[in-house]
Amino acid sequence: MKIRFMGRTALALAATACLAAGTHAAGQLVMEPLKDAGQNIYPAFEGWYQNDDGSYTLLAGYYNRNKKQTLDIPIGPENRIEPGGPDQGQPTHFTVGRGWGTIAIKVPKDFGDKKITWTLTANGRTVSVPFGLTKGYQIEPYLDAAMGNKPPVVKFSEKGEALTGPPKLSASGMASGVVGEPVTLSYWVSDDGHEETPTGGSAAAPPPAGAPGPPRRPRVSTTLTKYRGPGTVTFADATPTLEKDKVTTTATFSMPGEYWIRIEGNDTSGVGGGGFQCCWTTAFIKVTVKAASTGGR
Repeated sequence: MKIRFMGRTALALAATACLAAGTHAAGQLVMEPLKDAGQNIYPAFEGWYQNDDGSYTLLAGYYNRNKKQTLDIPIGPENRIEPGGPDQGQPTHFTVGRGWGTIAIKVPKDFGDKKITWTLTANGRTVSVPFGLTKGYQIEPYLDAAMGNKPPVVKFSEKGEALTGPPKLSASGMASGVVGEPVTLSYWVSDDGHEETPTGGSAAAPPPAGAPGPPRRPRVSTTLTKYRGPGTVTFADATPTLEKDKVTTTATFSMPGEYWIRIEGNDTSGVGGGGFQCCWTTAFIKVTVKAASTGGR
């Protein structure tokens, strides 16, 4: 069976299947009620697709079961992907709820039935989930064939490289700044104009002339989150508006170091593609932050 897209329910079932196949969650049931803090984080396998060169890409996200607690888990024993890791581009900052399509891992064309495993330990609870070329999990993140919809395009200059679809840490914007001072973040986002409802069907028919219609989602929108970095990131606007396809906002950093800011570009299907594998785009801005000057000699 070839899956062209997977909704939230299907992905939840997929994650549950992965958990049942190879997960250890210390002292916690999968269906335990959510709490504000103290819960663990589940890696979530979202599917795979084949690249033009014959290799494959495995797409994964996560589910932070805490309602209020964000977590930072450095790369290492408590946040590792093996074999080939521990660092394979996964996040170290985990916002509450579901993080869709946060990591894309390329594997060779002869990967076959091998597996890679993402292990996360949060609040003393460890979960390991295996990823592979599982039958029935093939996805098409660059095109919703039923609707002809494609992901938005993100650029870091008006005529720069067009980034679409799943994340690529190597293709990123660059910025720099000083602790405690706003750093300007700029990028361009555009979309092909095709529309899709959050349930995967075609857009609803327009209301009769003169009748008020339901509020429409923006044609394209973006959301900014911290992806990696040693300190707290405060955005002037984490869902900034576009002006002629350009986005400009600022972020302020609490500590010096290297940060990655995740940009999620969405079309009318909503945040995270409305839970589908098409159509949204992930891109990153790498920000180098220096310590503030003390003013002394």
